[in-house]
Amino acid sequence: MTDMPIFENFTPRDASLWGRHANILKHRLHEHALFSNEALGALIEAYPRERYDLCHMAEPGAKKRFWREGEIGEARGTDVIESIANGRMWINLRDVGAVDARYKALLDTIFDELEGYMPEFRPFRTNLGILISSPEAQAYYHADIPGQSLWQIRGRKRLYVYPTTAPFLSKEAMEKIITQESEEEFHFEEWYDQHARVIDLEPGMMASWALNGPHRVENLGVLNVSVTTEHWTDEIRRSYAAHYGNRVLRRFGFNPQTHALSGPGFWGKAALAAAYKFTPLGKTREISRKVDFRIDRMSPSGLMDIPAYMR
Repeated sequence: MTDMPIFENFTPRDASLWGRHANILKHRLHEHALFSNEALGALIEAYPRERYDLCHMAEPGAKKRFWREGEIGEARGTDVIESIANGRMWINLRDVGAVDARYKALLDTIFDELEGYMPEFRPFRTNLGILISSPEAQAYYHADIPGQSLWQIRGRKRLYVYPTTAPFLSKEAMEKIITQESEEEFHFEEWYDQHARVIDLEPGMMASWALNGPHRVENLGVLNVSVTTEHWTDEIRRSYAAHYGNRVLRRFGFNPQTHALSGPGFWGKAALAAAYKFTPLGKTREISRKVDFRIDRMSPSGLMDIPAYMR
């Protein structure tokens, strides 16, 4: 598909919705040889340990704190995929373009095409991840910092996208995510679903949504292979600085009410955020995880326990 467009039909309507509202597009990534079982298996086998997350989920309905972190070990890549298909696991290959030049070229092609459709869209940083997840896997209610999109390669999943305003997303919750005082996941009520845009994704479908839009995902009974893309633009960087500055002001007893991305108030917050990040109070917290299992295709559960270690 080298000479074929990534998107089947990107229209002016899609451009007007991009980054502002939930939207569905059709793509051709699922036809690409880079996403065959063989290609993905080879990629997994060569993937650096520090750039992937392998998680075994607890029983349905259990809290995330009961999930376990694992490693590939010496397993073949295709065996990893098979174990995920038969278990309650997912693997997230982060920043694939930094590991394999072929995926970096694909990432560049995606965003070059998007810039062709939207000349004002000029991301200065982009990223591509690959998520392979079990039939019943789910991603809990959360919000991301950069611009996001989700591309379905194999399987089916249901995406719930919620409004970006309170009570679905408070200013304080987003500020804490940006300053890393809390993880991306935060409080969720079941009645939120009454206000969600619900999107069923199948191979060849891609969803994008508003910046920081809260969302959650459920797999629909089959192995899923998905691509996630992230992007940063000047506007997103300004939004990050405004959130960060507002959070610092709250720590000092102020109650900022605006999220302006220009003007003297914004530049004051941006300067405050930049200065604060270089103090001990602004130091990024390090997250350590206990790793206590390894992929084992011969095990009924697809994994074997190992002596725990921290990473």
